[in-house]
Amino acid sequence: MYLVRSIIRSEKVDTVLSELFDAGFPQVTKMGVFGRGKQKGIQVGEIHYDELPKEMLLIVVKDEDKDDVVRVIMKNARTGEKGTYGDGKIFITPVETAYTISLGKEEL
Repeated sequence: MYLVRSIIRSEKVDTVLSELFDAGFPQVTKMGVFGRGKQKGIQVGEIHYDELPKEMLLIVVKDEDKDDVVRVIMKNARTGEKGTYGDGKIFITPVETAYTISLGKEEL
């Protein structure tokens, strides 16, 4: 299993979630986050915004589904055809074990 963690623009979340659902991946945890990437925030006039609001989506998927999930997120989180700074990042982490609390059982 893999944890696919994506940090994307807030205005792209509904589209990404809808496309993930349509692709057969409804199981998502979503949370609001603040941060900055390589662009080091944004300058608007004399005001510098050091931390920008984004959304983080967390999805645990089977090994064989990882690339499909990444493709759906990448396609739908990108701004325009080529993308732009601030579109976000996707991180992939192996998951050793997961448990369903209500059942008290390990996921396979």
